[in-house]
Amino acid sequence: MLKGKCITVTGAKGFLGSHLQKKLADYNCRQVAIADLPEYNLTNLADVRRMYEETKPDIVIHLAAKVGGIGYNQEKPGELFYDNLIMGAQLLHEAYLHKIEKFVALGTICAYPKFTPVPFKEEDIWNGYPEETNAPYGLAKKMMLVQSQAYRQQYRFNSIFLLPVNLYGPGDNFDPRSSHVIPALIKKCFDAIDNHSDILEVWGTGQATREFFYVEDAASAICMAADSYDKSEPVNIGAGFEISIKELTELIARLTGFSGKILWDKSKPDGQPRRLLDVTKAENEFGFRASTDLNAGLIKTIEWYSENRHNLQKK
Repeated sequence: MLKGKCITVTGAKGFLGSHLQKKLADYNCRQVAIADLPEYNLTNLADVRRMYEETKPDIVIHLAAKVGGIGYNQEKPGELFYDNLIMGAQLLHEAYLHKIEKFVALGTICAYPKFTPVPFKEEDIWNGYPEETNAPYGLAKKMMLVQSQAYRQQYRFNSIFLLPVNLYGPGDNFDPRSSHVIPALIKKCFDAIDNHSDILEVWGTGQATREFFYVEDAASAICMAADSYDKSEPVNIGAGFEISIKELTELIARLTGFSGKILWDKSKPDGQPRRLLDVTKAENEFGFRASTDLNAGLIKTIEWYSENRHNLQKK
């Protein structure tokens, strides 16, 4: 489906978007257009309409999102809800009005209920309220699933909804104000080594588990789904394994060369107790299976940060 098509990628300048652009090059698209700040503010309806008129896409892949870790979610729940909700609703509705061939919406694992049975199956997504610290973000993104299914039912509009797990990899967000756990831990380890500190402080108890999805694998999954999946049902995309935050922290400390003591700040929240996706549907529907194990992915991410961290600090 992607061959010879004009693709517009929202958020294409971001972490996942930059890797997705590279993957799309393998599909012989006619054009890949970028819809991102500052050229387009996708919370502004006039900018959304202008984007469709200027980029004239056949297919839209919507990656743009306002995101962050637990602290950022606690600090800005209103912004996270509104910006993500309004971006998704406007982009999908205007895609329908502009008769776009296909709209690919990226959701989030944060949309799942707090106590979803592990591994998370797509049919469990409505069986409870999301974990409180990121519920506004998760629910805002999940509204795209509602809209996608409603528009397919009423208008026969072709849109799909993918549920990626926590991403990581080269080019990740290492800003301590909004980064997720892997880049946050990598930066903390480097900072501790730089400061000759033998203490690493980490939020929570370390008992929560997470699944981590290497960004190049995620880009491959999105391309494969965009190319060949055309159903209303949501699809998990992930690596299909889980690791405790304690084990993850110890692994990152070892790979970065930090040999000091790890202190757990148990006054801070753990977030959702466990996260692990059932990724069977992605393999059955469009043949995707993750190929990068955590150790290899972390090494590539750490090497990238080591080479680029001084430039990141200047920004």
